[in-house]
Amino acid sequence: MNLMPIDAVVAVIVNDGKTLFIARPPGGPWSGRWGPVSGKVEPGEEQAAAVARETMEEVGLVVKPIAKVWENPSTSGRYCLHWWHAEYVSGELVLDPREVGEARWLALQEIFMLPIFEGDREFYEDILPDLLKEK
Repeated sequence: MNLMPIDAVVAVIVNDGKTLFIARPPGGPWSGRWGPVSGKVEPGEEQAAAVARETMEEVGLVVKPIAKVWENPSTSGRYCLHWWHAEYVSGELVLDPREVGEARWLALQEIFMLPIFEGDREFYEDILPDLLKEK
């Protein structure tokens, strides 16, 4: 039986030339892997609304979703990832320990020093540099 992938958003939050990355918490799936805030799109929810909601839930920040910039299947193939460029608006980092082990604002070159999802590498190499130049 071939199930349709579940829609999920990836919030590429940019502020002062850096991107917010989170590490998945110890003991959970993908423990220690780094990537942007992400999560499932709820039934009937717009992707932009999911970007704002997931960001608030996982790290306590208010963001303004700007545009969808990329799409790819997740490493497991279970999700269709919709990558959204989002602008930091306000708030301090308040991490949900069930979803986030650590959070850092990273410059582009720092991303590749961390354990990332290999399926995301193309985004960081080909799309993210242009998003960081915009301002």
